Amino acid sequence: MPVTAAAVVLAGLLSSCGSDQGAEPRTATASASPVASSTAATAAVGQVPVVAKTQGWLKIYSGTAPAGTSNALQLNVISNPNIGQYVSDGSGRSLYRFDKDTAQPSVSNCAGQCAATWPPLTVARDQSLFAAGVDPQLIGFIERADGTCQITIGGWPVYYFAKDKNPGDLLGQGVGQTWFAVAPNGGKALSR
Repeated sequence: MPVTAAAVVLAGLLSSCGSDQGAEPRTATASASPVASSTAATAAVGQVPVVAKTQGWLKIYSGTAPAGTSNALQLNVISNPNIGQYVSDGSGRSLYRFDKDTAQPSVSNCAGQCAATWPPLTVARDQSLFAAGVDPQLIGFIERADGTCQITIGGWPVYYFAKDKNPGDLLGQGVGQTWFAVAPNGGKALSR
């Protein structure tokens, strides 16, 4: 194989994202928290999860990760009296969407300092995703410019807010009139 062809193949193998359908999972850095064992306690003991959707190498399951599941991301729906239902990760950290992004096609327009303030929810090749209260068919991922894989809901890339320190914090809600907690369908969770 010529050197240039080998370099292209190697570059493809080193990419942490991508859409190769049958690829084996590979380890990459993810910023999301693993599933907490307290969250997984509600899963039926001995029940084998069934894949609800696959995008490339990412397996997406409906429901809560079974106890003992390692290296999985969990999405949950939370109800808040001020904004209604919104999505959090497995540790209860709120997730947001950015009005300057697009859903069709899914594109993140938050990089650099923006991504430091609004870290993207990412997934790595060796992880799976469980969604309780969110339709798995609405979940996917996009490849960011840095090669990481950012989770999308309803096509909208999702993020954390750096100032949210505790589970349930919603300090990013309405920031700049462009950041909103993400609803289970990918829409905005809006103040009532």
